[in-house]
Amino acid sequence: MIIEVSLRLSILVALLAPAALLLAFGLPALLGRPLRETSVGLLTRSAMLVSFAAQLTALALYLGGGGEPEVLSYGAWLGAHEGAFRFDFLVDGAALSFGALSTGICGVVSAFSVRYLHREPGFHRYFVLFAAFALGMTLVSLAGSVEVLFAGWELLGLSSALLVGFFHERRAPVVSALRVFAVYRASDAAMLAAAVLVHHWAGSGSLALVFSNELDGGATLDAGRATIIALLLLVAVAGKSALLPFSGWLPRAMEGPTPSSAVYYGSLSIHAGCFLLLRAAPLFEQSVPARVLTGLAGIATALYATSTARVQVDVKSSLAYASLTQVGIIVTEIALGLYTLAFLHLVGHACLRLLQFLSAPNVLHDLHELENAVLARESHAPIGLPSPRVPRAWYLVRLERGFVDELLDRVVVRPFSRAARLLDRADRVTCELLDRPAPGTARTMERGPADPGTS
Repeated sequence: MIIEVSLRLSILVALLAPAALLLAFGLPALLGRPLRETSVGLLTRSAMLVSFAAQLTALALYLGGGGEPEVLSYGAWLGAHEGAFRFDFLVDGAALSFGALSTGICGVVSAFSVRYLHREPGFHRYFVLFAAFALGMTLVSLAGSVEVLFAGWELLGLSSALLVGFFHERRAPVVSALRVFAVYRASDAAMLAAAVLVHHWAGSGSLALVFSNELDGGATLDAGRATIIALLLLVAVAGKSALLPFSGWLPRAMEGPTPSSAVYYGSLSIHAGCFLLLRAAPLFEQSVPARVLTGLAGIATALYATSTARVQVDVKSSLAYASLTQVGIIVTEIALGLYTLAFLHLVGHACLRLLQFLSAPNVLHDLHELENAVLARESHAPIGLPSPRVPRAWYLVRLERGFVDELLDRVVVRPFSRAARLLDRADRVTCELLDRPAPGTARTMERGPADPGTS
């Protein structure tokens, strides 16, 4: 009993720490009285440390209590309704380990960001978005219901797109942020559709029931329904983790600050989709078509990313495609049922890419020092030149990143932009019609008040 109460309290603290941080940064910013940089740094490090310690404590309590997966419920929203939205959290070894990894990495990046963005005009805006991201990662890692999962998923997407456009005084980051946002909207629509179908078919939003492929009454989902939900989840994962054919937004996301690139596209956000596939593995095991498509997407992404990474001429793009290569391999491992290997691969790769992205601004300096030390400056060939054995056409395809960006622009971004413009035009016309006074009312106002002497 004491272990269960302590575990429940630890999970609550792990969730409240980033939520309180978001509130502490957001409210003063809305009131036009942002905190000082020293206060922001202290609060961020403290919140991440508290959340990290709470999740480690929860992991120790979970292992000490027998290591059985458990669903912790903290109430419901709209509880009077039959399909109430429940705040449930699924506690198991993978969830607590990934949650601790996420908050630990967020703590490291926060300490780096305070120094890297010192006196930057958007310093406070960055940390508001960073707090939203930390809360979103915690919700995704511990989600026990589709509502909690979708809330965390949306926080990740929104904070990611806004940080890509962080330097909004320049046109390129804004355009890239809109591109990322459009792709995320397409993948989030698949996630929303999956959540609706889960409630409709499973009769509950509990991920413990859905991912075990069982309904409330103990019956199992049929193969057709399991396949539809699994395919929708695969589309959502493909958009968030930049799997083919959604890989075109990844190089554009490098427009954001280096710390955000490290935490989003090197270590955590790009792996959130892989973690979701691990959680939904029992559901995918019931659907052969979804599992085959997952493996094909992983293999195709790995081959595409590794060939494209070899011709990039800037460090961040090279690291981004190198990360995508490993993500494709992790997805393939999940499709093959190598879940433990995939999780260990995910953890190791996240830590490695974090270090590489954070050290990217110094990579040229370190390279020059190494070259001077070994006196081998002349031996290095220029980066990105095609080998005589490689056909020029294939080199052009790799240099243009497989023309995936143009395909994505035609299929997703342009239709999304046209729909947004049409909705905006319809909204303006509707507002004008509603604000226009009726003809009789206009004439009465123009005539003015009636003459008191007339009847």
